Amino acid sequence: MVGALSASSCGGGDSALQAGLDGEPEPATNAAEVDDGGDYESPEPSSAVTDSGQISDVNAAVKSDPGAQNPALEGLPDCPVDALENAGSAGPVEITMWFGLADQLAGVLQELTEEFNASQSDVAVSIENQTDYETTIDNYLNLGVSNRPEVMLVPEFIVQTFVESESFVPIGACFEAAGTDTSTLLERGLTAYSYDEVQWGVPFNVSSPILYYLKPRFEAAGLDPESPPTSFEEMRTVSEALVSSGVSAYGEVVDVARDSAGARIEQWFGQLEEPYVDGGNGREARATEVLFGSEAGLNILRYLRDMRADELSFNVGTNAGGLDAFLKLIDPAEPGAMTVATSAGIVQVLDALGGGIAPDLTIEDVGVGSLPGPDGSIAAQVGGASLWIPVGGGDVEIAAAWRYIEFLTSAQTQSTWAASTGYVPMRSDAVELDPIATLFETDPRFRVSYDQLVAPTGSINAAGPALGPQREVRQVVADLIATIYQDPSVNDVALQALLDDAVAKADVLIETYNRLN
Repeated sequence: MVGALSASSCGGGDSALQAGLDGEPEPATNAAEVDDGGDYESPEPSSAVTDSGQISDVNAAVKSDPGAQNPALEGLPDCPVDALENAGSAGPVEITMWFGLADQLAGVLQELTEEFNASQSDVAVSIENQTDYETTIDNYLNLGVSNRPEVMLVPEFIVQTFVESESFVPIGACFEAAGTDTSTLLERGLTAYSYDEVQWGVPFNVSSPILYYLKPRFEAAGLDPESPPTSFEEMRTVSEALVSSGVSAYGEVVDVARDSAGARIEQWFGQLEEPYVDGGNGREARATEVLFGSEAGLNILRYLRDMRADELSFNVGTNAGGLDAFLKLIDPAEPGAMTVATSAGIVQVLDALGGGIAPDLTIEDVGVGSLPGPDGSIAAQVGGASLWIPVGGGDVEIAAAWRYIEFLTSAQTQSTWAASTGYVPMRSDAVELDPIATLFETDPRFRVSYDQLVAPTGSINAAGPALGPQREVRQVVADLIATIYQDPSVNDVALQALLDDAVAKADVLIETYNRLN
């Protein structure tokens, strides 16, 4: 039954069970019928904060007045959304979208695309799977303009690189030209794909890291199975109870993968609303240095070190395919009880248990909580990907691309997509529509990730950093954490030295990127 989980692997060998990556969840039809019996309550969504010094809402003008213009768009490519009206009747405008998702996700996307094509006669879309995000990005950057698609689906870590390629139409220009009401779009999703006051991509398949835990282990240790830990302090207390009671050999199962451990500190800095890099977290100006060498960064490393040193956590290594951490939870010899992974993996986890991978556990035994962090804040940054429009085609092709994007990001399509895949709907009005409305009501576990993404934002630091060499910096951080897990006996002086070394390596990566670009 391990195949029930491994089927989620992407073409590049990665899985939806790794935070920050996307794999192949099965449709959530059966999962919607499960009531976990919990008392989870959703926090109230917040409106955007726009006071001076706080997070900038690049769409604020459009929200208050659809006819308003963003001066930051001056000099950037236009989005001629009305060009289709003048295209004549020579047949539908044919466009292509590139994406990098696993087969099941590609199947759902194909069904939605066929629905769009059948709903009108102006545009005909074909989709081409590049197998994974990085291949999609590399193919785009390495091919000439004439070989590029009209729509791209790409992840959050490529924002600065794509903006500086000067080869995209800003989505903000499309918002303005179409008079789009952006008030229902998730603010954290929009901010993740904005740069220097301009909206460049619109989020489509959105996820965030969440806590998976086994309720029977909590009950056996005398813990409340409906109250998962939200802070580092609570994670330690819960882990101590699980281990001391003999229920689990370890409290938390961790890894040192680039896109989970390497990206997790970005998440925790966002919860603290501390800058991860300079330049307004890299979103107001080019970053020139990382800032995770601060006391906040050292405290995070102390927590990770102490959990490992006291044998409250277990490291499964690079967690290739995203399976090892979950398999450690059901290890008959030395099991763990909690792990953090992407919310996009929730359907695979439930399906695997429903398929009998762990005979002593059912799908009702899996609890889902928000991402635990330094101070217990209920908030997260987005993972997943957004839709971009390359330049290179004519006005009609850009208008056709926008028409398709409007469909994919509509409330009903987002509801259908989220319920079919396990992703988070990226707009608040989508959660009021079936099928996702029913799924959220009958199984609140699916709503946890959404509620993290509607949490209040007090500064631009709440959003993830926009950083050219973001993948490489994440690897530096993952290597740092791996070193600490290998020798958790290091004292604070040695820990600071390791942190300083990682900062220096990251700064060299940024300096090299800035010099070459």
